[in-house]
Amino acid sequence: MTVAIKGDPHPGRSRTSRGRSAWPRSDFVDRTRDRAATLNQLLLGSVVFVLAVLIALGPFDGDVSLFFSGVVITFVVTGATFVIPWNRIAGGWVAVVPAIDILAVTLMQLAAPDTVLGLLWIFPIMWLASGFGLLGLLVDIVAIAGIASVLVSLIAAELTYTTLVLPLVLLAVAATSYLNARRSDAQRSLLAKQALLLGRVLERTRRQEQEVTEVLDAVDFGVIRIAADGQVSVTNDAHGRLQQAVRADADADADDADVPAFRDDGVTPLPDDELPLERALRGEAFDAEVVWFGVDPGPRRALNISARRLTDSAGNDVGAVVVSRDVTTELDALRARDELVASVSHELRTPLTSILGYLDLAIEEPGIPDHVRSNLDVAERNAERLLRIVADILAASSSSSSSVEASIMPQDLDARDIVRAAAEALMPRAADRAILIDTSGLEAAPVTADPMRLRQVVDNLMSNAITYNRDGGTVFLGTTTDGASSWILVRDTGVGISEADRSRLFQRYYQAGSPRRSGTGLGLAITRDIVRAHGGDLALHSTPGAGSTFIVKLPAPSDSSEPDEGTHP
Repeated sequence: MTVAIKGDPHPGRSRTSRGRSAWPRSDFVDRTRDRAATLNQLLLGSVVFVLAVLIALGPFDGDVSLFFSGVVITFVVTGATFVIPWNRIAGGWVAVVPAIDILAVTLMQLAAPDTVLGLLWIFPIMWLASGFGLLGLLVDIVAIAGIASVLVSLIAAELTYTTLVLPLVLLAVAATSYLNARRSDAQRSLLAKQALLLGRVLERTRRQEQEVTEVLDAVDFGVIRIAADGQVSVTNDAHGRLQQAVRADADADADDADVPAFRDDGVTPLPDDELPLERALRGEAFDAEVVWFGVDPGPRRALNISARRLTDSAGNDVGAVVVSRDVTTELDALRARDELVASVSHELRTPLTSILGYLDLAIEEPGIPDHVRSNLDVAERNAERLLRIVADILAASSSSSSSVEASIMPQDLDARDIVRAAAEALMPRAADRAILIDTSGLEAAPVTADPMRLRQVVDNLMSNAITYNRDGGTVFLGTTTDGASSWILVRDTGVGISEADRSRLFQRYYQAGSPRRSGTGLGLAITRDIVRAHGGDLALHSTPGAGSTFIVKLPAPSDSSEPDEGTHP
């Protein structure tokens, strides 16, 4: 199993959602006016049809011919609403339909003045008031006034239901219809504005999504977005390319086969439940995990994988983002560099050992003049220094993590003696720049350590304290113990170490940005390796412009007792 998304038929294709627009087509035709005219008129026609059937089947005291004249007019107008294309003519022409309806209902009411057929006026009155705004309401008022006049003339000015109440009801219905129509228009206008705003937001969101998708597809590292439910919602093109490359390197004939995975050493198999994607699905977060895919010998690929958890505004976990990057070339280059450095250093070590041997023989030769012996001593010291540098490079470039541990032969000793001897050896170098080496803080500090390796640690720290100190500065040395651990402290009054340099100071071959920069950049890295190989640790405290303090913590012998006085640095 790799970090590939199983079941994804297109692993190289971005799976970000790209919605389609739901706006009407360009050939969409608004038929609202057609439908409104047809439905309003059909409602009145249906009621009139029912009344006509009832009157035709039962007794009717009014003028039948006049009544059915109104019915015929209503049916003709209803049929016309189905035929006339109202959306293609001016909107005002639709008002002719309710006006004719008022006339038709008037004929039916005149056919039977003592009946309530006048209630049918409600239909055209409502249509005019709701469909034609204030002008329609004014037409309704005029029509109602005319209706009242007709009713009064028919009933000889008697104030009855039909002469007084019916006009008032019609007027109330017209006003209510007008107000409801205006309220509906206001709501439609508000909804239209909101729809326009939402459309703009949607368009902006789609544009931003497209930009994010383009950016993700343009980068050369894989990105996977895992939702809170464990589903993979987004992948970019680079992720698909990485998965295809991993599978192609593993087995060109089996694209769906699981690819063997190994830890960062390239040797230790990585269990399926510890694969980066499986860990991310379990809710874990990690940084710069290197996983090798493929079996050696053969094509192999290394991915540097990180997972970051995502949270919402309430602090709830909403998934993760997994980022993978191909670091095969980088790791191969680092390995090739280390192999080259180790090879060259190994070749230099043999002649240097031979040179030192012959220098020892020459120095011990009797009868050599003093000035020649002095020159030979200088040559021997520099050859020994060069041999130590070669040994450091060999230790730094060794592919085995246990190379330092294997060269350690621990014994019980007092760290105070080691520090004092190192201070005496470096005093001439410090005196050249008027730097004071303060040994007043040296106390008994029993440790279990390799004396040569511990001297190498102290020499490196003190050498740096002198190199990066100010002329006339001070190097303070201290040792102490609490019975379980012992400490060695080296503090200077130099330029200090910046925050940027501090984070990389213990990396191999890294040199801090100082005007006194020198050496190979291996001293502090090897120093920390030696201290950790002893079961201890190396700490740093530094303030730019005020100096630096290195604290070495080492285990004390199990039979050592805690001193009566003194505290650790």
